[in-house]
Amino acid sequence: MCFKYQDEEFFAEGVSLKKLAQEVGTPFYCYSSDKLTRNFQSYQQALKEFNSTVCYSVKANPNLGVLSTLARQGCGADVVSAGEMYVALKAGVPADKIVFSGVGKTQEELTQAIKNQILQINAESVAEVETINRIAIDLGLKANVALRVNPDVDALTHVKITTGKKENKFGVDWDDALPLYRAAARMPGIRLVGIAVHIGSQLLDLQPFRFAFTKIAQMVRTLEQEGIVLDNIDLGGGLGINYNVELPPTCEAYAAVVRETLGDLNKHIIVEPGRSIVGNMGILVTRVLYTKQMGEKNFIIVDAGMNDLVRPAMYDAWHTILPVQRRGVAPIIADVVGPICESGDVFAKDRIIEPVQQGELLAIMCAGAYGAAMSSIYNFRPLVPEVMVHGDNFCVVRRRTSYEEMLSGHCVPQWL
Repeated sequence: MCFKYQDEEFFAEGVSLKKLAQEVGTPFYCYSSDKLTRNFQSYQQALKEFNSTVCYSVKANPNLGVLSTLARQGCGADVVSAGEMYVALKAGVPADKIVFSGVGKTQEELTQAIKNQILQINAESVAEVETINRIAIDLGLKANVALRVNPDVDALTHVKITTGKKENKFGVDWDDALPLYRAAARMPGIRLVGIAVHIGSQLLDLQPFRFAFTKIAQMVRTLEQEGIVLDNIDLGGGLGINYNVELPPTCEAYAAVVRETLGDLNKHIIVEPGRSIVGNMGILVTRVLYTKQMGEKNFIIVDAGMNDLVRPAMYDAWHTILPVQRRGVAPIIADVVGPICESGDVFAKDRIIEPVQQGELLAIMCAGAYGAAMSSIYNFRPLVPEVMVHGDNFCVVRRRTSYEEMLSGHCVPQWL
């Protein structure tokens, strides 16, 4: 295990979290490079029978250290902004391993993608395909394009992270996909290279994947009957992780569904895992500011806030919370809350937890995905450090921002 107790003290690989807290202050994110690498290799190994590319979903955690670690393992990138494309290239991901997804790409972003000749742009509307065509013609280039289709499949996950149903904003409507492929095949600035689907996040059941991939296989066969032959099938991401008591499918079980539904098509398979690569490689370490009782209610007030980790406030998400120093005393029931002036600034409600004292440390587990990536400076709180450990070594891969840096883009209007 990459996060474990040694003599009742919590370690990240070979690094003491207590010592890290002394070095960098709290709160801070801590990432295990070993767990990150092994999570990626699980996909690579499971999909080795296919011509495949694992394109890590950068939105889950865009840290340069994380991306550089994955790039050196041969990983590609799935990006949803020009900024993510920039950091992926900076980390060493080759352009021909980058997929650009997202329902609202700007003309400037599309221009950069076409100039970089990335693996494919996943277009999500008629208007976007027409825009890509026009930009590519102006540049004297052909854009590598796939259509992201919406298969109207319920991912059986949280309503805010499902993306493959008709009422979601994502993708081309299933009934409109074939006519758009026909139209795009005639556009001089478009090179049709693939088809893409992504039905949601934190999936714990393989059946929705099976339904979606079966529909994609049918579409590919129909397109080939019309002479539109695609190289790539992009299956998106979405495989869940264990936050509490979940039993997510293995990469091997996922690969078996790919084999069952798409194995006879002999296509280049692209997968876009995010959470399942970085979720459990990261934790958020926070210090107890105060404890208090209000009637029978216990509160543990910590220095991390919802601006640092918004998932519990946004999704009612569960994160296991562990003391960095175990003392083996009887647990209590308490709310773990932050300092933000919002009632929603709560990491855990009515949690059974070992009591902790002022100044002690807590580790909020499985915070590597959509933790630092979704953090903000709400309440004018600095972005916290991100630290990567490798064996007995550690590196601050993003330092804490200063107030001066936070104000650097501000100015007082000239009339004051």
